[in-house]
Formats: sequence, structure tokens, C-alpha cells
Amino acid sequence: MTALPASDSHKLSLTARIFIGMLAGVLVGFLFKLIMGESGDLILSFLGLTISIKGLFIDGIFNGLGQIFIASLKMLVVPLVFVSLVCGTSSLSDPNKLGRLGAKSVGLYVMTTAIAIATAIFMALLFAPGEGLNLTTDTQFTAKEAPNLVQVFVDMFPANPIASMAEGNMLQIIVFAVIFGIAVSLSGEVGKRVSAAFNDINVVIMNIVTMVMNIAPYGVFVLMAKLFATIGLDTILGLAKYFFLLAGLLVMHAFVTYPIIFKVLSGLNPLILLRKMRNTALFAFSTSSSNATLPITMDTAKNRLGVNSSVSSFTIPLGATINMDGTAIMQGVATVFIAQVYGVDLSVSDFLMVILTATLASIGTAGVPGVGLIMLAMVLQQVNLPVEGIALIIGVDRLLDMTRTAVNVTGDCMVACIVGKSENELDLQRFNDLDAGKKHEEVDFEHFENNSPS
Repeated sequence: MTALPASDSHKLSLTARIFIGMLAGVLVGFLFKLIMGESGDLILSFLGLTISIKGLFIDGIFNGLGQIFIASLKMLVVPLVFVSLVCGTSSLSDPNKLGRLGAKSVGLYVMTTAIAIATAIFMALLFAPGEGLNLTTDTQFTAKEAPNLVQVFVDMFPANPIASMAEGNMLQIIVFAVIFGIAVSLSGEVGKRVSAAFNDINVVIMNIVTMVMNIAPYGVFVLMAKLFATIGLDTILGLAKYFFLLAGLLVMHAFVTYPIIFKVLSGLNPLILLRKMRNTALFAFSTSSSNATLPITMDTAKNRLGVNSSVSSFTIPLGATINMDGTAIMQGVATVFIAQVYGVDLSVSDFLMVILTATLASIGTAGVPGVGLIMLAMVLQQVNLPVEGIALIIGVDRLLDMTRTAVNVTGDCMVACIVGKSENELDLQRFNDLDAGKKHEEVDFEHFENNSPS
């Protein structure tokens, strides 16, 4: 066996580097929080200049670099989704296959969402996180109006595809890309030339994704540092029972519910899935956005898990839009919590209505800004609970939102693998190979000629 060069053999994996960046960010954030004290800032005078520690580091360097990192990810979302969907759709030889993919994907997403919220309600009733609490808040919450179901379906079809791309309306982009891809497949020789061009563009975009992945440890560091320098730990302690119950349920859904569903429906090893999802989950945790993490999720599904692009390019963007397992768990626990705080007894029919409303809303409110809070407001209104109760949990929701996002992207890839396996579009050899796709995650900035597409 040929020994690797020292520089390569001792090089940390991308996962390790991201984790180190995250841990370092947490420690630095706490350090700044201690330095700034209870006032939340420290003013220094130097050579006649007044320097704000919070303004310079937290709101300045950390916030600026963090926003650049998030923007770099978001920059790729629209072109990646559109190009990969066109590539995947145009390669479909069976027109009925697209309908099967849609039915299987939506069915699985809805099923896991229903399981998530039902489990959350049961565990919340068992542990009663809101009983005995006398909480008040000065924070006001105004629920945005959710669109009706008919309008949601109407809005899925773009009047102006360019405007949809500019606004990042994911459902409209998906619909237009699917229609465009079908048209390409029906265009004979012209379609073949267009398809080849899109495939080339897709390779280039995936290389940009790889480049962004390699700066992730630094992006994660500044995001974590800013968060933990400003987070109110006293708020978390005041809602400790709610916080840890919800966090525990999210972890259970990712490491118990998903593996069981995955094993039953695919027969594959769920531990391999979870192991290969580490990078994506860390990305999702740090960005707190399924859409921002979308380029990484699609890369993982294709190159690490072996899901054919004809399946992953459709199921993953759809999941980032409508898969709300983490949010559903939050809604279940939050509904019970708010009911207990306000002393309202909910009946069995109320809980069934909560499950139904939240499950349907996971699709019905897709693409609407502030979707999680809109969905929760809808649920609370459905069972006559005060919407103002949402203000009680806003203070601890940031960390929980990060965890919810990690759960959601794991569910996206799980569904992609299950659907891919059922359609014989999953490379089992690549899936079972723990090292598959690792080379793709690294980019040689010193020798660009070595970065050939795989």
C-alpha cells in the first residue's frame, strides 16, 4: 500500500473542520459575552478614540462575515435548483415517472410530518412543560395572514419565471423548471444540445458548491460566535423544561424515527445515512435555513448517498419547501405548552385538529416568509388559543430553529433515498461506500487542474 503524503494523511476531514469551527465559535461567543457583561457591551477608549466591542466584533466583523457566508450559499440556490431540475427532468424517459416521484415524495413528507406532530403532542402531554408556570411577556407577536389553499396552488404557477427566480419563490421555480425540462426532452436533436449545455453548467455550479463548502468552517465560526455572544441564557433557563423537551424530541425524531422509517421502507442501513448527513446537518444548524443549505443537501444526496440526479433534483428542493418535520414538532409542543400556561384544557378532537391543520399547513403555507410562525399561529387559532402566546417562546426559538433545520434536511435526504431506491435510481455501491463523495468535497486551490469533475 502506498503511503499518503504527510500533508494529506494528517489533513482533517471537512466534517471535523466544521465541528472545530462551530466549537471555537461557541467558546469565543461565550468569551465575548463575559467580557461585555450585563450591559451587553464594553466601551474602550484608545488614543482619543471610543471603540465599542459589540459594534466592532459582534455587529461588525462577526455579523458581516456571517452574512457574506449565508449570501454565498443563497447565491447558489436558484441556479442550482433550476439547472439540476432541468437536467433531471429532461433525462426522464418515462413521462409517468415524474408523477410517481411527486406522489411518493409528497406522501412521505406528509406522513413524517404527521408522525412528528403526533409524537410531539403525546410527549408534551406526558411531561407537561407549561404546568405551574406564570409567565408574562412584553413582546408582541402579530401573525401574518396565511393564504387560502386555492391561492397557494394558483401561486405555484409563475406569471413571470424571471421574477420568481429573482424573488426566490421555490415552488414557482420548481414548476417552471419541470415544464422546461419536459419541453427539452420533447425537442429532439435541439433538446439534446440544450440538455448537454445544462449538464455542463450543472458541473460548474457543483464546483462552486464545493468551493463554498471549503470555506464553511470559517462561516460556521463567525455565525456561532455572534449567536452565543448575544443569546440570553437566562431566558433559556426560564423555559428550561420546554427547551429541553423540544430539543430532545428533535433529536429523537432524527435518530430514532427517521432510522426506523428508513429501514422499513428501504431496507438500507440507517447508520450510513446518518453518518453521511453530518456535514449537511452542521451546515443546516449553523445557517438555520433549509433553503440556504439546499446546495449542500443536493450535493450530499447525489455524491455521498448515490441518489440519481433525476430523483434528487426533484425531491430535495421540494422537501426544502414543504418538509416541516422539525417545525411540526415545535408546533405540537408549543401548542400544549401555551395551553398549559394559559390554563386551557384541549380535547381529543382539538388535538386531532392540531395534527390535521399542521400537516396540511406544511404544504399550504410553503414559500411564505415566516412560515413556521404562520403555521403555529394557524394551529393556535384553530383551537382557540391566544396567538400572543407565541411571544413566550420567541426568546428560546433561535437555538431550537437551528436544530429543527438540521432535522428537516436529514428528512429531505431520507425521502430522496427511499424514493430513489423504489425507482431503482439509487447507486447502492455508492450509498454503502462510506468514503464516496469525500474527494468531491475538497477543492485543490493550489492545483486547479486536479479538480476534474467526477
